[in-house]
Amino acid sequence: MFPNKKHSRRRPPATAPSSPPPPPRAAAAPAALPSSRRRLTPSTSLIDQELETLQDTSSFLLGSLQTSLDEAASPASPNPNNPRSFPHSVKQQCWDKAERVKGRDADRWRRDAVGNVVFRKLVGCPGCLCHDYDHILPYSKGGKSTLENCQVLQATVNRSKGNQTEITRADLIRRSSYCRVSDRDMDLLELSAYGNVRRDQDSGGCRIQ
Repeated sequence: MFPNKKHSRRRPPATAPSSPPPPPRAAAAPAALPSSRRRLTPSTSLIDQELETLQDTSSFLLGSLQTSLDEAASPASPNPNNPRSFPHSVKQQCWDKAERVKGRDADRWRRDAVGNVVFRKLVGCPGCLCHDYDHILPYSKGGKSTLENCQVLQATVNRSKGNQTEITRADLIRRSSYCRVSDRDMDLLELSAYGNVRRDQDSGGCRIQ
């Protein structure tokens, strides 16, 4: 018999201390919306300007439509002694009798029948400085194309007036398209249209201060 041998016990291998669990990841911040999807809040003044522009455009289009209807209702063969359009000589005299703008050349700037400043080179457009030669008594109502029946009128007001006869000066003023124009703005307009700037009857070319 072999002598009893003590069984050697093996120690279990040492294990490294367990590392603490990693901290939880922070939630990712939501991605910013692209600029095309961001909600933009326009300023109140911008909205007011857009609404005013839309109102002016609507008035101009309605006036143009009324003028077209008046032309359609007028006789197909107009009286040669009373043409629908004012002759050039009458337009010149009509411009000359309009109120002058202080400090500006009278051949380039005038005030219309209700006090709006208008520019000689801007005719028939819907802007606030544009003008028409208006029949005080509408042509479709028997008005003549004479100097006595002619007045310079802001184009927007003229389109809004149409062929109405029972309309007051206060109504025309309310229908005016208002814009504030400085002397500097007038100088730039004259430079663009004429190539120089004139004050009153001075013809010495450009003098901008």
